[in-house]
Amino acid sequence: MSKRIVVLVSGGGTNLQSLLDAQARGTFGDSRIAGVIASRDDAYALVRAENHGVPHLTLRRGDYPDVHAYSLALLDAIRDFGADLVVLAGFLTIVDETLCRAYPNRIINIHPSLIPSFCGPGFYGLRVHEAALAKGVKVSGATVHFVTEECDGGPIILQKAVCVQPDDTPETLQKRIMKEAEQVLLPEAVRLFCEDRLAVENGVTRILSQEGSL
Repeated sequence: MSKRIVVLVSGGGTNLQSLLDAQARGTFGDSRIAGVIASRDDAYALVRAENHGVPHLTLRRGDYPDVHAYSLALLDAIRDFGADLVVLAGFLTIVDETLCRAYPNRIINIHPSLIPSFCGPGFYGLRVHEAALAKGVKVSGATVHFVTEECDGGPIILQKAVCVQPDDTPETLQKRIMKEAEQVLLPEAVRLFCEDRLAVENGVTRILSQEGSL
């Protein structure tokens, strides 16, 4: 059964582009990106959506009195797109538990570290890579996980390690992880979801075979 995918973005949309490219290759079968929602008017991700003919809109946090009101508006927009799956692809605006309660195990996020390292409140964007380099880790990477009420605490779907180079800066590490891990993992996780091959049992994600068994 085909799925309708809604992608939430805040910036350049490189991970959105990886999804659009995967869709063009037929990776998601009959499933389609039904809409893109940005938290900023100047998000270049909106241009990427426009270039691919994907419906899009902007919901700015500043237009709403509080986080809950914003979360409700976001939920309404997601429902208007008929979402079966919501993908947070660099969405940096804070929302409350409204979304994950409405879409349990149907919201996935990409985080630029190997969870449980360098994750949780305050760890986003370059801050993640700055912390990794400050700690002196030799390996970092990315994680795709289901979204729950605990920040970066939902069931892990996929992870991929990336070596840290001696001369890395936060910017070079970010770029390498994005290319070697994030843009590989996110389309793969979406594909598995669209094929009904992800099951969460006791807080752990299981990847089912093509026949639907573990």
